[in-house]
Amino acid sequence: HMFDKFNVDFVRANFPALKGDWAYFDNAGGTQIAEQSASKITDYLLNTNVQLGASYEISQLSTEKVALANVLWAEAINAKSPREIVLGSSTTALLQNLARALTNYFKPGDEIIVSNSDHEANIGPWLSLHEKGVKVKFWHINNENYRLELDTLNELMNENTKLVAFTHTSNILGTINPVKEIAEFVHSKNAMVCVDGVAYAPHRHIDVKGWDVDFYAFSLYKVYGPHYSLLYGKESILKELSGINHFFIGKEELPYKLQPGNVNFELAYGSTGILDYFNSVYNEHFSEKNTILNSRLEKVFQLIADHEEEIVRPLMDFLNSKSNIKIIGEKTSDKNLRVPTVSFIVKGRKSSEIPLLVDPHKIGIRWGDFYARRLIESLNISDIDGVVRISMVHYNTKSEVEKLIGVLDKII
Repeated sequence: HMFDKFNVDFVRANFPALKGDWAYFDNAGGTQIAEQSASKITDYLLNTNVQLGASYEISQLSTEKVALANVLWAEAINAKSPREIVLGSSTTALLQNLARALTNYFKPGDEIIVSNSDHEANIGPWLSLHEKGVKVKFWHINNENYRLELDTLNELMNENTKLVAFTHTSNILGTINPVKEIAEFVHSKNAMVCVDGVAYAPHRHIDVKGWDVDFYAFSLYKVYGPHYSLLYGKESILKELSGINHFFIGKEELPYKLQPGNVNFELAYGSTGILDYFNSVYNEHFSEKNTILNSRLEKVFQLIADHEEEIVRPLMDFLNSKSNIKIIGEKTSDKNLRVPTVSFIVKGRKSSEIPLLVDPHKIGIRWGDFYARRLIESLNISDIDGVVRISMVHYNTKSEVEKLIGVLDKII
């Protein structure tokens, strides 16, 4: 099956950091950067580091490099146009900017629904619209199966609902929410969706057109690139939003009107190196010459999903076999139900104790609420310092997982 063909040694050779002694299992906090991305940042800074839009040749070249980010990422995530790609410093900042740009769209009495399983980045900006007379309601997960359920959402929605904000994958639970199905349901009630894809994007292919989402955001530094982020918005909606840039930046100037100041030139260009990396993975594993970036990525991410399922399985089996461990999220390793971001608590222990005992073995894991504080509070586990989280990506290996299991077996 596919796993036998996945060349993890080839993959790891693209990440200089992996040549060291550490096993990285804190990838949901930020992945290692692919060499292709880092070298593009360097190339930009050393060779074309000038202001954009001037008539001289180096400025023209610089302008092309920065514009390439919007062009390639639009193709990568199946957006209609580069105008639908807004870049910025973090997903938190981009969603706050989006809420600001939407301020005039909402009127008093309008309602927004947010999920209690989200990272605060996709909750706080919407709660701030409360000052404008917008009512915010919480869509709670089912605490038994840790899922967001449409029946619950249905009870919250009415003719005043204008937006539903939710996560594609919780950075604690690892559960994959059915975005296409939720978007379809919300649209049938004449509201928009804003999806936080941060914990999904490193693991699976993104298809904004196929899912018919209105807004979708994720962090490039969690997808093997630099500390930078991306927000997709449907052009038909973005055109109508208030600009949050200078007063003389026209309403039609997308995405510039939604980017206060300029993008970070070297990080925008550097982020295209992520796609170079994925292209190299495609060329290593597939012989057919496919020229469409989006469909190449789709095939690469199918490989990735298979490999991730394979390496997360022994960990899930181990955690499930321990009577003093409770998995917070899906108990399965099924790639259709979850990504390999795995959280658990240990009976009678504080979550903060566990990583400290793992550290000496040169394995990086983590504890906490991971900015999904409302979820941790609703599960009543704040007093034990939240969860222990092990988050894998496709450059992790079975032997790293076996080493981690060996360490956990001794300390738990």
